[in-house]
Amino acid sequence: MKSETDNDNTTVAKTIADQTYQHIRRDIISGALPPGTKLAMEMLTKRYDVGLSPLREALVKLTGDALAVAEGQRGFWVSQISLDELQDTMNTRLLIETQALSLAIEKGGPEWERAVNQAYEELSSLEDHLKESDAATFTRWESANRRFHEALVSACGSKWLIRLRSMLHYHSERYRMISLAEASVERDVHDEHEAIVEAVLGRKTLRACRLTELHLQRTTDVVRAALERRDEELLSKHKKRSRAGKSRS
Repeated sequence: MKSETDNDNTTVAKTIADQTYQHIRRDIISGALPPGTKLAMEMLTKRYDVGLSPLREALVKLTGDALAVAEGQRGFWVSQISLDELQDTMNTRLLIETQALSLAIEKGGPEWERAVNQAYEELSSLEDHLKESDAATFTRWESANRRFHEALVSACGSKWLIRLRSMLHYHSERYRMISLAEASVERDVHDEHEAIVEAVLGRKTLRACRLTELHLQRTTDVVRAALERRDEELLSKHKKRSRAGKSRS
């Protein structure tokens, strides 16, 4: 029989593992740990000031989220990204998101409506100054944007839909972070969010789902353009190195 002390120790260990998981997930999504990075134990224990046991537990959880991959005895790596993976992620997110949104519109009551309005107002207050704000404000906007989309589907009544939507959201955010420097696509995200809220609170299910589809597709288009540009730059650098190597030989 476990003592109270044993239970307390187990709770503390789980808390540390969860915190470590959240920290590594944040750094993978933000790009601080780029795709393909080897998640070496020694590096991670120093970076996050954590022991091996909670670190392993966090890494296993990240592989379950497909943010990291394990290769037998060789260890863990940050998952790679690709155009095909981007499209697959966004297509799947659209299916889950619109299903959850439809159910939330059907089942949501006054408390849900208040939560949606509150999340939208919080997001809007940050969007007004987003373009000229610093990195800290953008980070707050990212959190507010996540809470806004969570609020929209929170009344769907399905834990699995909410769980899958959350996982896909983090994956799409990882791709979207890559596109932040992409300025070639004109877009008013505030207007997109406003239109979605009006349709949702007006209980116009088909319109709300269609606007959500367009919202996610615009994000996909921006990210795709950024990835294609990145791939072209990498190819150009590779060709230059190859030519330089041949000229020296």
